[in-house]
Amino acid sequence: MFNRYPKIRPFNIQTSELIMSKEVQMSIKMELELRDQFMAVAAGRHRPAAQIIRDLMRLYIADSETPNALTADTIRRGRQGEDVFHASSASDLFKQLGI
Repeated sequence: MFNRYPKIRPFNIQTSELIMSKEVQMSIKMELELRDQFMAVAAGRHRPAAQIIRDLMRLYIADSETPNALTADTIRRGRQGEDVFHASSASDLFKQLGI
């Protein structure tokens, strides 16, 4: 069905920033007990379950974009040529690493 009126995007009057609209739904499978426990905790904290899931998704994305301290240090040392191993095979590498 054709909507002849353009979609109006809500925005914050004070900041003139667009407000994120929730236009997509996602369906996931989980254990009944897990869902029931999650919903009970969300209700106990007076927070919508969907908002908690969105917050968790944002945290998960942020964590994947920022390496942890050990990974960042390993990348830095590798770029500087420190702790770089050259091996002819996987078994040779494992031997050098003491694995």
